[in-house]
Amino acid sequence: MQKKKVVIGLSGGVDSSVAAYVLKEQGYEVIGLFMKNWHDTTGVLKADCPWLDDKFDAQAVAMKLDIPFHMVDLSDFYRKRVVDYMFAEYEKGRTPNPDVLCNREIKFDVFLDKALELGADYVATGHYCRKETLTVDGKEVHRLLAGSDDNKDQSYFLCQLSQKQLEKAMFPVGDIIKPEVRRIANELNLVTAHKKDSQGICFVGKVDLPVFLQQKLEAKKGRVFNIDAHSELFVRDWSKAEVEQPSDEDLLELSQPYAFHPKYGKKIGEHNGAHFYTIGQRKGLNIGGFPEPLFVIGTNVEFNQVYTGMGKEHPGLYRKVLRVASDEIHWIRQDLAMKVGESRRFSLRIRYRQPLQEGTLHYRDNGIFIVFDQPQRGITAGQFAAWYANDELIGSGVIA
Repeated sequence: MQKKKVVIGLSGGVDSSVAAYVLKEQGYEVIGLFMKNWHDTTGVLKADCPWLDDKFDAQAVAMKLDIPFHMVDLSDFYRKRVVDYMFAEYEKGRTPNPDVLCNREIKFDVFLDKALELGADYVATGHYCRKETLTVDGKEVHRLLAGSDDNKDQSYFLCQLSQKQLEKAMFPVGDIIKPEVRRIANELNLVTAHKKDSQGICFVGKVDLPVFLQQKLEAKKGRVFNIDAHSELFVRDWSKAEVEQPSDEDLLELSQPYAFHPKYGKKIGEHNGAHFYTIGQRKGLNIGGFPEPLFVIGTNVEFNQVYTGMGKEHPGLYRKVLRVASDEIHWIRQDLAMKVGESRRFSLRIRYRQPLQEGTLHYRDNGIFIVFDQPQRGITAGQFAAWYANDELIGSGVIA
């Protein structure tokens, strides 16, 4: 019987290195494929050539494990589908998540196509998540589950994958914990054993965001207003959303961001462009003299205004309701998709590494409204909300 062929995305990091080893041990024919997605160093904090270092490390791992090594340049796709989208979102005053996009548009789309050209039966990555396949009504259905290492679970980054993409996906380190991955790499004497985990934007690396964004978005001076914690702006009757069937009007009203205006605040300084700031941000304001740190609680890109609040418990940072527009709703488990008019309890997260939060989804004509049991810090338009049933990711959507 011929061995199944798996193409693994070798990134030059420890997780994909050990994933390749695990696949080989399981008896698959393994091919390493390194993707070059970015080679512009504008705004990148280490202006040497990070992708080249990663490529050499990936190649060294492939040699050590005795597997074929290939490289593919996907930078055009990456620029068009991830980076251009990022610029467009920031310009609108939203905060995108490029890592989620990168998985949906690059790793499990363009990269998958390249892997299939190499004759792959499956494509594997070093993500800390798991996949299970079951049969529902005579059809195969793939479940996307959280990784066994609670500390490293990366299922959130895959919240936009489809059944078609999951069908071909493998996650060899999903049921291994990170210290064990390091131990295996060390034992095998892999060059990546002690390499730091990558940080920052998928494939671009750690960036100085304003500098990076200034490639497309111009800097323009504007005013920063500080809003008092006791402002009438933050008076909302959240209990209207906590009943069993809230009205459409109440849900829509309570899901809106706070309506910031200079009249509610006091001018305390200047900034270089409202589109460079995001809700919850603390660094980069460069305004001192306050008893507690200042946090960005809102921006208005149309009038180029930034609004701040003092202290990490400022009410302007917290909301209980958010909306996902109808055309932004994505079900990984289409067989479990809700219908308009339905309400259902889920565990939720609105950012990577956030502990799961409890809440109710109400599906209405104009989208899904998520009502959290507890107020959530830093609900940000453009980010993804993901909903789970136990440790299974059921669906996700872009926060409106």
